[in-house]
Amino acid sequence: MFRKALAGIACLAAASFAITAFGEDAVTADPAHYKVEYENDKVRVIRVNYGPGEKSVMHTHGPNVAVFLTDISVRMHLPDGTSEDIDAPRGATQWAQDENHMPENIGSEPFEVILVEIKD
Repeated sequence: MFRKALAGIACLAAASFAITAFGEDAVTADPAHYKVEYENDKVRVIRVNYGPGEKSVMHTHGPNVAVFLTDISVRMHLPDGTSEDIDAPRGATQWAQDENHMPENIGSEPFEVILVEIKD
């Protein structure tokens, strides 16, 4: 009985680590910053809004195209503990494969992005 309980605790700890390390879907994890604008069987269009200094939680995105509606200055915190700063002007676009990150608006202005996730 003790072994089964110990194995169960180990499984829960591993699952908790996986969620923390890999994050969950952005809309589920952080609905304050991510809103689904449109979805069908091919794409999901998400509106992303962050105020100055706002930070998210670790989350994931599928393959996507980002369209920056405003200038952005963001720090992407990555699961391995590193981070990457990204500056992009209004109107720029960017392609990304599957992503796992925690964004932080390091700019002094709010930013807005349209993210088009491509479904398999």
